[in-house]
Amino acid sequence: MRAAYHHKAVLGAVVGLLLAFFLASSLAAGQAPQQGAPNNPEPPPAPVQPIPFNHKAHMAAGLTCDSCHTNANNAVLMTFPTAAGCMKCHATLAANTSPIQKLKQYYDSKKPIPWLRVYKVLPGTGFSHHTHLTAGMQCITCHGQVSDMTAMREVKSTTSMGGCIDCHRLHKAPTTCVTCHKAWGPGMVVAK
Repeated sequence: MRAAYHHKAVLGAVVGLLLAFFLASSLAAGQAPQQGAPNNPEPPPAPVQPIPFNHKAHMAAGLTCDSCHTNANNAVLMTFPTAAGCMKCHATLAANTSPIQKLKQYYDSKKPIPWLRVYKVLPGTGFSHHTHLTAGMQCITCHGQVSDMTAMREVKSTTSMGGCIDCHRLHKAPTTCVTCHKAWGPGMVVAK
């Protein structure tokens, strides 16, 4: 009995030392401990948007995520930038460039810009931005350093089950099946 206790204590100490070594080596290499969803090991290329949008330039100019993406009325999804919203600045700023001329066509026709979604929820999975925002999650948690991106791409593994579970565990959120896979009520999006 005493030998079994000794083996468990030694095993626990070895595991603890390995974790401490891993954390110390990560910090020494300049890597911060994981704060949100894990990085996507092989991010797909950025989709070609109908109008090129440089997140890095816009954020350097002082725009924030919620300047263009809102969660009106506690909606499930965030909105995409509208032509009218963009034209508030671009009626005069860079107005003669080809992308802004295209933007103006959408604005004049009153047609929505057909932005392509970068992150897509997996089929059979429910997701709500409102729920995550209410829990205190920041955009960077799931979408990475968007302020460094010229073209938005899926750099975080937030559309994989493992990525979601890892992040939920990190933030002590529920990880049961029904957290994401259940009969969804009003205000929830279920991918098809």
